[in-house]
Amino acid sequence: MAQLKKSIEKRNALIEATIMLVNNSGFHATPMSKIAKMANVSPATIYLYFDNKQDLVNKTYIQVKEAYTKYAFATYSTEMSVEEGFENIWKRIANFKLKEVKNALFLAQCDNSPIIDETSKEEGIKHLQPLLTLWERGKSEGIIKPISNYLLYAYSINPLSFLMINQKKGVFQLDNSHIEDAYNCAWNSIRIIN
Repeated sequence: MAQLKKSIEKRNALIEATIMLVNNSGFHATPMSKIAKMANVSPATIYLYFDNKQDLVNKTYIQVKEAYTKYAFATYSTEMSVEEGFENIWKRIANFKLKEVKNALFLAQCDNSPIIDETSKEEGIKHLQPLLTLWERGKSEGIIKPISNYLLYAYSINPLSFLMINQKKGVFQLDNSHIEDAYNCAWNSIRIIN
């Protein structure tokens, strides 16, 4: 049991080191030797858990994406109306991005970089299925604009990354009023206005 715990701790240390180094230096300036050093393991230990750097980054992405979506959908119910469901999910995503900044920054880098392979990106998209299903329901009910889910995501969810980055820089501090304003902008960008 102690051996398994130590093994899990080493793997988690490698994941955490990858997130920190990628956030601070980018993918290409994050060699395996730096990851091993930061995780306080020998470079050879990495290969007990991951095939190579690509495998390490892909698995880190999937792990962080799972945590992100688990948090985002924790209080969502398919019984909610489309608007109520979207508000619930959107505010949970906002909370994650503003509270779990290192993980949110890592996801933002991955989502805007070709470093993550297509299989891993597709796996990441699967984790968003409750939101995509909600949007499809909204489209069929005439509540959500009948446009690509990529556009819906770009206009309603991606602006949170911009706000998160500027809050981290100290340029803009989000308070509850700003969160409400941002939510209303997001909702108004995707709903059909009669």
